[in-house]
Amino acid sequence: MSQLPEVIAALLNPAHYPDDAPAEVKLVQTQMSFVLLTGKHAYKIRKPVNLGYVDYTALEKRRLFSEKEVVLNRRMCPDAYLGVVPVTNQDGQISLSGSGEVVDYAVKMRQLPESGMMDRRLRDWTLDAAMIEAVAGKVAAFHAAAGTGGEIDKFGSLDSIRRNIDENFEQTRPYIGRALSQKQFDRLKTFFASFLKGHAGIFARRVIEGRIRDCHGDLHAAHICFTDSGICVFDCIEFNDRFRHGDTASEVAFLAMDLDRAGRADLRQAFVFEYLKQSGDTGLCHLLRFYQSYRAHVRAKVACFKLDDPFVPAAEKAVELDKARGYFDLAVSYTRHGPRLFITSGVTGCGKSAVATELARRQGLWYISSDITRKKLAGLPAAEPAGDAIGRGLYSPEMTEKTYASMMAEADAALAMWHGVIIDATFLRRADRDKAAALAAKHHAEYVVLDCQLPEDELKKRLERRQTEVTVSDGTWEIYLSQKTKMEPVTEIPESLNHVIINGLRPVAENVRQIIDYLPDAPSPE
Repeated sequence: MSQLPEVIAALLNPAHYPDDAPAEVKLVQTQMSFVLLTGKHAYKIRKPVNLGYVDYTALEKRRLFSEKEVVLNRRMCPDAYLGVVPVTNQDGQISLSGSGEVVDYAVKMRQLPESGMMDRRLRDWTLDAAMIEAVAGKVAAFHAAAGTGGEIDKFGSLDSIRRNIDENFEQTRPYIGRALSQKQFDRLKTFFASFLKGHAGIFARRVIEGRIRDCHGDLHAAHICFTDSGICVFDCIEFNDRFRHGDTASEVAFLAMDLDRAGRADLRQAFVFEYLKQSGDTGLCHLLRFYQSYRAHVRAKVACFKLDDPFVPAAEKAVELDKARGYFDLAVSYTRHGPRLFITSGVTGCGKSAVATELARRQGLWYISSDITRKKLAGLPAAEPAGDAIGRGLYSPEMTEKTYASMMAEADAALAMWHGVIIDATFLRRADRDKAAALAAKHHAEYVVLDCQLPEDELKKRLERRQTEVTVSDGTWEIYLSQKTKMEPVTEIPESLNHVIINGLRPVAENVRQIIDYLPDAPSPE
């Protein structure tokens, strides 16, 4: 708290909010703002920063941008934005809407329910296709009514798009070697330059068709909330019109990318398909991967900025660094052309799911889990224990066959749409791995086996700990012992780029880094 500005430190005192009567006031920081949460209301106070593309250094500018934020955000979230209140100082006493000198301004909002936040629902696996399709409908209707033409159209020009991209590179260059490699930086730079040169006609047509609009500008999962009164899309960009005015394809790509980053490429597909149906804008398909890469680059850049923020604690900076690396990995993944099929192989508890889910998030892969598929076929919630003995019920040979058949069918459909796929299952039998290899060959997809290994003593400890945790897996020591007698080691593929040995004793991030770094480059999308 000693590092915080005096105003913010003072407003962490619950006594400043008599109407809310909070037990505590929580502080959340963004790159440009302090947000104070009382449980009933949220108060957003801008940091007095000048980052080039935004200047909040003057008090009057902070007032004007606060008022603009309320007006713009009422377009998609009318009930939450209550207005702007002054922060005052009278004889050294800081207060909201009090007497004395006005030292700052706060946007006052109804605090949205944490349980309804899309990013929270993604983490809890409580976001379904119907919900994401409702979001797509809301976004499509918003775009149809948003302003266009005149000055707004200028932001769809190649010069304007190129300016935004160049700025990204200039602002992320200092983080080479820290958040991204020189190879990643160069790969992205080449991809964007080549795409702009080869698709000039498509970008020009988007302007003529009226697809350049006064959009939200920051459409990702953390800015969408499901409430009792409907869907609230909040916290749009107000500080710089060129980040809000742009192609609707870029806005769609932002949330599509964020769903990939959450490991839910299936929901990304549902969102894009429903938006296409509601808007009729099939032309955005030509630009989707370009804008997904651009948006992932932006998110990585924003995370990097926090690394140099003196008000952000060291522990939070470590989280932001990992976040930046993940978004850079994802940005680069969109520059490659052609599908990949990854499968895991290994006994229960060896760390397959941790590696598979993180790889899916960093590569935009369609994630398919045997645990989730098996329970879905049985009509059970993912986290509900099956309680069946080895070889019976959910784990009978017949149910196992159905599970693998269902996973293969889902992977087949995803690969047919040129999605990258990862199947998270034991794949202990060579016959099952051979079917996966044949499926990859059918779609001309690169095939990679992630061979997950862990010493038996550590495996036993993990499986014992798992019994006290809520997890989708029903793996136990007894199941491992049964698997051990039946497993067929991966000998059909020599250890190479297509057969990666995963050491379960290493941190997940290191194993995922190993996979990404050793995957061969592929041509960029045409």
